[in-house]
Amino acid sequence: MDLAALPVLSLTEDAALLSRELGASFRQFGFALVKDHGIDPGLIARGWVLTRQFFALGPQEKQRYCLPGQGGARGYTPFGKEIAKGAALPDLKEFWHVGRTLPPGHRLAADAMPANVWPDRPSGFRELFTELFAAFDSIGAVILSRIAVDLGLPPDAFAAATEEGNSVLRLLHYPPVEASQAGAIRAGAHEDINLITLLLGAEEAGLELLTRQGNWVPVSPPAGALVVNIGDMLQRLTNHVLPSTTHRVRNPEAARAGLSRYAMPFFLHLPSDYPLQTLPGCISDAQPDRYPESITADEFLQERLREIGLKR
Repeated sequence: MDLAALPVLSLTEDAALLSRELGASFRQFGFALVKDHGIDPGLIARGWVLTRQFFALGPQEKQRYCLPGQGGARGYTPFGKEIAKGAALPDLKEFWHVGRTLPPGHRLAADAMPANVWPDRPSGFRELFTELFAAFDSIGAVILSRIAVDLGLPPDAFAAATEEGNSVLRLLHYPPVEASQAGAIRAGAHEDINLITLLLGAEEAGLELLTRQGNWVPVSPPAGALVVNIGDMLQRLTNHVLPSTTHRVRNPEAARAGLSRYAMPFFLHLPSDYPLQTLPGCISDAQPDRYPESITADEFLQERLREIGLKR
């Protein structure tokens, strides 16, 4: 796998061409880089400011927004809580989750998709990240429509489901790495749980993907571009036609160890009650169905949350 071949694609390209280009990039790498996504740079810049301000709050204040029993679905998850599947030590990170706001009485509102919680400060946090969630959600829908066409499906094949999807905007803080944390890593080797992930790049480097040859290589998007990767749910739906690629966030070099790293991934999910059934067009004699038994998106999610230490 040669990451020099990982293309930077424009969301403004002809729809049919972009479908083919995304499909080719995802099939080969599990990742794509997407520019011209249309999110207001001023909105993004303000988002970084508020992210830094929130994580600079004291531990006791942040802990007020840690909700027991929800597996980190909303609000704050403290440092050292999440652990990559199979890892010996927890990740060196803390994060905040913003989810979809459902109308009162919605079938999924009570348990599977709880209401958001919002911090008292910094000022404007709720308004800005509500707007940023909507922007990510819109872009994710466009990218999924291009993926659907590449799979031989109608452009709106996923639209009805993801409009109610259990999608999450995560604000991530990786604090400075201390010598006492030897053996731990900012984010251990993992695959994402969801359909696709849209990631706004961080100022500090560290994101790496695992090649088919077993080598770790850096993923470095151009300024302002999104890193987009396939998650395990879409890998399952497509019978591994679109692979979910292992990736990590490595620790910084010694000269950068004293600096925080911030990132802002958007995990695009299906509704909790959506049945994960292999797409018929992804099954053939040469590629028989790996998942003949269906499972709901929430059952899949809960299983994975237990694996990574966010639920028991």
